[in-house]
Amino acid sequence: MLSTVTASTPSLPAHDNPTVVRLFEAAADAFADKGFHATTTRDIASRAGLSPAGVYVHFASKEDLLFQLSRVGHEGARDALAEAAAQAESPTDALAEVISAFARWHAEEYQVARIVQYEFRHLSTEHQREVLTLRREIDAVVEQIITEGVATGEFSVEDIRATALAALSLVVDVARWYHPGVRRTTPTQIADTYGTLALRLVGARST
Repeated sequence: MLSTVTASTPSLPAHDNPTVVRLFEAAADAFADKGFHATTTRDIASRAGLSPAGVYVHFASKEDLLFQLSRVGHEGARDALAEAAAQAESPTDALAEVISAFARWHAEEYQVARIVQYEFRHLSTEHQREVLTLRREIDAVVEQIITEGVATGEFSVEDIRATALAALSLVVDVARWYHPGVRRTTPTQIADTYGTLALRLVGARST
């Protein structure tokens, strides 16, 4: 089941338009290299092999590009995690697989994940509101798994919402510290470790 989640979680947000995907890739590289404020639409267009006007065919502004990148990325994560939870045979399996897959993605695609997670402050108030809604939907997937685990007696948790937030916060932080070659650990090792940590966090029974 973990392979299903990994396969359905794209390296960059999926989109039907190849030019938009190129712009997503170019924006991710530029934001990671120069930061949001120092990056210009010309920088993004150049990396995508387009004229600056080509950016505005698809996005209203640099901020809109960041928002769309974040929106599609969050939607993909939400749907992939929900699918994994639905396919799991038990809450224990679901939590381990969902957290493992999410942690692996944050390590394998740390550059994009870092932008999606930490450039939030550069979004407009309206766009922040939309992204927060998507984040709450991701939170809800994990909260539902923990709720079911408590109901079946697999988990021992007093505050479900706070515990779900703690598990997800651990995963999100991977994008902050992970960089290939800097840490002597692989995305697979991170996935295994974080899946185990999540089960310890909820007091999962040994099976």
